[in-house]
Amino acid sequence: MTKKILAEAVGALLLTACVVGSGIMAERLAGGNAALALLANTAATVAVLATLISTLGPVSGAHFNPVITAVAFYQRQIDAKTAAVYSAIQFVACCAGAVLANLMFELPPVQFSTHVRSGGAQWLSELVATAGLVLVAFRSPSAEAAACRVSLWIGAAYWFTASTSFANPAITIGRSLSDTFAGIRPADSPGFIGAQVAGAFAGVVLLRALAARETGTRVT
Repeated sequence: MTKKILAEAVGALLLTACVVGSGIMAERLAGGNAALALLANTAATVAVLATLISTLGPVSGAHFNPVITAVAFYQRQIDAKTAAVYSAIQFVACCAGAVLANLMFELPPVQFSTHVRSGGAQWLSELVATAGLVLVAFRSPSAEAAACRVSLWIGAAYWFTASTSFANPAITIGRSLSDTFAGIRPADSPGFIGAQVAGAFAGVVLLRALAARETGTRVT
């Protein structure tokens, strides 16, 4: 269990540090070109997700996300105690990852974001991104497959969703602690998290529907 907790902590911390840090670097180097900055931010996120999932997946399952942990618990892949510990460490580690990114770029450790991310389109985007993430993650037959599929899904969702695909309540809180390219206002975080929870439910419905079709059973 100690190894699993460490893997989740390291994974969530480094994932958040990469998302926030690459956003800072991209914004500084892009010369005001938002599309170029987002492209760089996307590439770094895809790379780190694939690497972390393939490296830490065999240890903890590489959740790094309370939504994934909750669905794993619902699917009876982990017990209640493990789910609670995973979720707690994910929130703490994602916040620590944002602080680490700020420090690496000589910014104050904590600077609450002023980046406005709110409204129906943003919330719908988070619902879609999270539902897709759940579907892709739990339809992956191995950590290696998940590393490829999940990272590609998130990379694509960066571009086809209005919210740039947070799809993770813990990283949403972490990103609120950095007033940089990847940030989100703390006041906007509850809306995103609510949409992510709704997306998790939608993802579970899709999983059950597909499983029923494959086995010839009826979803009840």
